[in-house]
Amino acid sequence: MRDIFLGLGADGNGQELRLGRANRHGLIAGATGTGKTVTLQTIAEQFSAAGVPVFLADVKGDLSGISMAGSPQFKHADKLEGRAREIGLADYAYSDNPAVFWDIYGEQGHPVRTTISEMGPLLLSRLMDLNETQEGVLNIVFRFADEQGMLLLDLEDLQAMLAFTAENASELSAKYGNVTRASVGAIQRQLLMLDSQGGARFFGEPALEIQDFIRCDDQGRGFINVLAADRLMRSPKLYATFLLWLLSELFEALPEVGDPEKPKLVFFFDEAHLLFDDAPKALPDSVEQVVRLIRSKGVGVYFVTQNPIDIPEEIAGQLGNRVQHALRAFTPRDKRAIKAAAETFRINPDLDVEAAITELRVGEALVSTLDGDGAPTVVQRTLIAPPRSRLGPVTEKERAIIQSISPCEGKYDARIDRESAGEVLAAKAADAAATAEEVDEKGEEQVRKRERRHPSLWDGVGSRVAKAAAGAAAASAGSILAQTLKGRKSRANPGASAASAAAGTIGDTLGRAIGVPGIGRFARNLIGGLMR
Repeated sequence: MRDIFLGLGADGNGQELRLGRANRHGLIAGATGTGKTVTLQTIAEQFSAAGVPVFLADVKGDLSGISMAGSPQFKHADKLEGRAREIGLADYAYSDNPAVFWDIYGEQGHPVRTTISEMGPLLLSRLMDLNETQEGVLNIVFRFADEQGMLLLDLEDLQAMLAFTAENASELSAKYGNVTRASVGAIQRQLLMLDSQGGARFFGEPALEIQDFIRCDDQGRGFINVLAADRLMRSPKLYATFLLWLLSELFEALPEVGDPEKPKLVFFFDEAHLLFDDAPKALPDSVEQVVRLIRSKGVGVYFVTQNPIDIPEEIAGQLGNRVQHALRAFTPRDKRAIKAAAETFRINPDLDVEAAITELRVGEALVSTLDGDGAPTVVQRTLIAPPRSRLGPVTEKERAIIQSISPCEGKYDARIDRESAGEVLAAKAADAAATAEEVDEKGEEQVRKRERRHPSLWDGVGSRVAKAAAGAAAASAGSILAQTLKGRKSRANPGASAASAAAGTIGDTLGRAIGVPGIGRFARNLIGGLMR
């Protein structure tokens, strides 16, 4: 199995990133215009060729070109080909990579969604920076919704539950503990900020199945999952929400594998400093924890940033593979960054690292990776290998073609809107208003004789399961039929989509029936998989 070739060192030896040590994480740093994004592209396409799926956040919009082969007609093709000859790449040739485009806003790729229930009160509390009292109230909201059989799928559901909680604070306080309107109001304000940044698009169904990020094509190449993040990065709270959820889901979904021959998945976070600027204070702590633990799941996390001191020390200490492009010593902060970067490398007696960092050319870097024993190699000044895919973005037409052959085509594009907490509470409110008018007209005794306008969702396990499955199947089949009528071919399976959509409902129902609340998420994965 071939390791990742980074480039040719000044000592005449090739510098490589060992696949068996690639899950020990890494850092690609350097000032703007020094070539770090091109280095990311070079490394990512080699991971793909080795059968390792890749996830990368495309912050500037130019990484989508990784899906297309480079071209001799490219204006800088002579420089790429010249670099290949200079470092001895005899087999250098342009080639494409299997790619899937994703976009939380659903504009430049498949929509990425999860449900409020899957996010959970703890993670939501951290992301919204709630205090202990407010976090307790949010837990009560989730607990009450679970006990009443009301699904929390999207922001509308959570907003409706919070409004209900404020209106019934006294009754809920008697059963669960103190609930104040002030605490509910604080949560609502934080939720409004998340909503204003596009959170309504992120929460809902069909929810992303994390295994769709871990695929290989029929040639054994890992798919490169490109998240369109140019717009997303302008919404830091939403991006933090997505990042924490994704890493948490991945950590929960994958088994322990120790140090595999090659990673199961590699993440690249371009412009990583933006992750921590104005982010909730829980983000660095949570990322540090996940980075520490996710290595044993076979996942490598690589941060790409302008300045190495942009990464919190607790996280930077976990990054074993390092590629340092040039830094400029214009300010005192720049000088501190140069000194800090130099101190992280294993000393090379033939190289003045601090001086070299300021002298590196575009496409040149200081490289230190982990050897077979897990120890850092001596830092070497290195000419970085050129990418084989296109430098620059794809066109809209090319993007559409790539999406049309995506293995996830038709699976996430149509939103499913099941009956959940928002609809249930709205129906109950309308029922209450209509009943009040009817009582005024006919009297309470007469009204009590008629049947309920809206039957309870938790009257019986069997009827609710049947309703959920039938409703989900109808929604899935309907969306697929609509796409077919529009001339779009769908790979989605109505039965599979229905299974996925209904599994959470079935699990919650069975959980309450056997006295184990909160089983819904487990059952969603288990039952959904079995029903496929």
